[in-house]
Amino acid sequence: METKLRARVAVAGAGAIGSAAALTLARAGIDVTLFDPNLLGDNASGVAAGMLAPVAEAVFDPVSTPHLALLRRARDRWPAFADGLGLEIARDGLRVEGETAWLDGVAARFEALDAPFQRLDGALVDAEDWRIEARPALAAMRAAFEALGGRFAPRAFVADDTAAFSAVVLATGAGDAGGLAPELAALSPIKGQILRADRGPASGPVIRGEGVYICPGERPAIGATMEFGRDDLAVDSSATDDLRAAAIRLRPELAQAVLTTEVGVRAATPDGLPLVGWSATPGVVLAVGARRNGWLLAPLVADLVAAYLKGDNPGPDAASLDARRFSRT
Repeated sequence: METKLRARVAVAGAGAIGSAAALTLARAGIDVTLFDPNLLGDNASGVAAGMLAPVAEAVFDPVSTPHLALLRRARDRWPAFADGLGLEIARDGLRVEGETAWLDGVAARFEALDAPFQRLDGALVDAEDWRIEARPALAAMRAAFEALGGRFAPRAFVADDTAAFSAVVLATGAGDAGGLAPELAALSPIKGQILRADRGPASGPVIRGEGVYICPGERPAIGATMEFGRDDLAVDSSATDDLRAAAIRLRPELAQAVLTTEVGVRAATPDGLPLVGWSATPGVVLAVGARRNGWLLAPLVADLVAAYLKGDNPGPDAASLDARRFSRT
């Protein structure tokens, strides 16, 4: 690649990972153009609850269970990444509530992972998990990126654009990016629907129950469906009725809430970790397929992307996220 003073890099996709990569590259003095046809936050990252929750993911998502150590390392990059962005990282942890038998099963999962927790007032409490507000985080990253001289192009990146850049970073989520990288064939879509309530807990820990979480905030998030193989953005109440009922069991006041539904489509690999690194296509770096952990993994993926583009050692997590690990088998 050219020296960083001459390098011109395109980042395709302005979700959590694409925005973090663009900002990290701009901080490194690289000339970056960020492409996305959508309005700010009009993507799966904007729909997400913004959880930086390695323990909850490992406990409640079996695909993420083997990756707890990596997910913790990703979370630990957030304070340095967020420095100067004016973002609050809420460190209120996790509270798990439910019937005794179900809670005992969840406690066994904590113990199997050697993840510390407490039993408190009939609930399980974990202090490790954090969260941020997704849409404000996207806005803060965009503002910081542009303040460093980064450019935003409000359109999709297309193959004809490649000639103008030294390299392109594909952070397009579930999109096919115009066939620019054969490794994208390993990705499958997951449709996710999340409910936003006009009342409910405004602060405190994320509350998890059987089949649901409630993420506090100005408009508490109730989520989320995992609809494998679907890539449509249609609201489907038949898939969210169970979320609403489970949330009301945890917090009965939500029975009176006005709920709106937001829909996003994520991309996932077979092992639940993103594809990060050089594609077989010359000049293309992948940063896609983070499943439910786009926000959690964003600074780690951004650092890996920057290392690849600058020719630095990408570090110990590079092999686990190798962009070509599925196409080589």
